[in-house]
Amino acid sequence: QVQLDESGGGVVQAGGSLRLSCAASGRTASNNAMGWFRQAPGKERDFVAAISWSGGNTAYADSVKGRFTISRDHTKNLVYLQMFSLKPEDTAVYYCASRSRGGLRVAANDYDYWGQGTQVTVSS
Repeated sequence: QVQLDESGGGVVQAGGSLRLSCAASGRTASNNAMGWFRQAPGKERDFVAAISWSGGNTAYADSVKGRFTISRDHTKNLVYLQMFSLKPEDTAVYYCASRSRGGLRVAANDYDYWGQGTQVTVSS
C-alpha cells in the first residue's frame, strides 16, 4: 500500500500562486509515476499534471500549461504542484495520485493510489 497526503491548499485571489505538496509513504515503488488531478463540484475528476519517476518527463493539461509546474523530490518522497496565475476556474479539490508502473498517464483509471485531496479556492 502507498499512502498519499496532500497539503498546501487554501484560498487565494485570482492571479496569485500556491504550491501543493504530496507526501508519499508506505510501499512506494521505485518506478512509479505521479499525477495531480482536480475535481470541481458537480464535475468529473480531471487530469492536471503528471511526472515520471525520474522527473525527466512531465505532462500537463492544456488548461494549466505555462502556469503550473510539477516536480518531485525523491530524498523527501514529495511531489509538488506549483501553481501560478491562478484563475477562478482553477477552484477545485486537488488530488495526488500514484501509478505503480512507469509511464505518464492522463486517465484517472491508470492510477492505483489516491490522497484525500486538498481544497484550492481562487476568488475573483
